[in-house]
Amino acid sequence: MSLSNVLEFSPAQSDVANTFFSNKLSFETDCSDVYGDIKSGNNNYILFDVRSAEAYEKSHAITALSMPHANITQESFAQFDKQTVFVVYCWGPGCNGATKAAKKISALGFAVKEMIGGIHYWEDFERYPVNRYQANAQV
Repeated sequence: MSLSNVLEFSPAQSDVANTFFSNKLSFETDCSDVYGDIKSGNNNYILFDVRSAEAYEKSHAITALSMPHANITQESFAQFDKQTVFVVYCWGPGCNGATKAAKKISALGFAVKEMIGGIHYWEDFERYPVNRYQANAQV
């Protein structure tokens, strides 16, 4: 009789699990929550697409602004009030660009969350609206 793969490591005590999952949610959000905020007019954070400017131009989540993670510096963020909250995304689960961006933004003293799933989940799985670069539209 083999041990369960799932239960090879015992589940955490409920209070430990609650703390872990509460902390996890303070670091991330998802496409559904962001889109729900957009639909209801909640604009109490700035949504940044942290991929390259070229990728942003091709397709990006509605309301997102372009801020490639390589451009995140003290100088580029001097324009923002320290109370500003940011939500960042990149390509998807296989990309750590949003994590790099969130690390940089938090090091500058701002609150930030990562939108898990990135543009891949936003556009391809959830089918939420995107802005596309119209000049090179396929005919």
